[in-house]
Amino acid sequence: MAIIETRGLTKRYGRLLALDSLDLVVEEGAVFGFVGPNGAGKTTTMRILATLLRQTAGEAWVAGYPVSTHPRDVRRAIGYMPDFFGVYGDMKVWEYLDFFSACYGIPAHTRRRLTDDLLELVDLSHRRDDFVDSLSRGMKQRLCLARSLAHDPQLLILDEPASGLDPRARVEIRELLRELQAMGKTILISSHILSEIEEICTHIGIIEAGRLVASGTLEEMRQRLRVQRMVAVRLTGQLDAAQEWLQDHAHVLEVETAQENGEGPPYLRVRFSGDDDALAALLREMVGAGFPVLDFHEEAEDLEDVFMRLTKGIVS
Repeated sequence: MAIIETRGLTKRYGRLLALDSLDLVVEEGAVFGFVGPNGAGKTTTMRILATLLRQTAGEAWVAGYPVSTHPRDVRRAIGYMPDFFGVYGDMKVWEYLDFFSACYGIPAHTRRRLTDDLLELVDLSHRRDDFVDSLSRGMKQRLCLARSLAHDPQLLILDEPASGLDPRARVEIRELLRELQAMGKTILISSHILSEIEEICTHIGIIEAGRLVASGTLEEMRQRLRVQRMVAVRLTGQLDAAQEWLQDHAHVLEVETAQENGEGPPYLRVRFSGDDDALAALLREMVGAGFPVLDFHEEAEDLEDVFMRLTKGIVS
């Protein structure tokens, strides 16, 4: 069941076309990574879904409700964490959560227990009585995430939640998102930190210039790119001869020498255009030609590879 769906979603700012007939589907229970360069339309899409911005054309539905006509129902279904948010620094941490819980209409007799549970979830129980201003940026991010969870929403919309965080704080946010996923939350998350998106997401959408370039699981998008694949070939000797031999092969587009992290014995990286049968034939031919092949495997492309290939600024 789709918890987010957009059809022909379009947003114009004067002459600027921020969203260009965007069609997007996010299934319930997914952790959907929304990836794209600056200005691609990620934040605009999220603000429309959060009922903070009205679209120019098209429609969007969240939890079955059209955002343009049922904004209150949508707001009850979502927890929204913007890319830039304000916190009330002169409040204590528990007061901050208690205040927003009250705004969501949660009764006073349940708010203390709820506040304690949220603080435990985001690992801020030990800072309960501290002022918000005294928290680090990473702690403030976790506090704002706790705020978005106060009314137990079905869907979390998180715009760059790890932006500006140090490596430890990013790991903490990532682990927290994994925990929320295990709790059954659907999460739409945008980020430029591509490796982290890959680690936590079940599905990915790549957007550029207001259009969805690709959408699906990471493996599905890798399969779309199989017309060119990278193969690692390690040999016990004859490296130069093997490189020269490979360059004359019909399906080989490029051969280069490489090392793991700039260290260790060199090996060959082969950009290959053939299918699985052609790849198996290449290995047989190499062995038949007398090359001492120690290891021969296709390198898995990470999300950054996929992103770079599917956005217009990069030539495959």
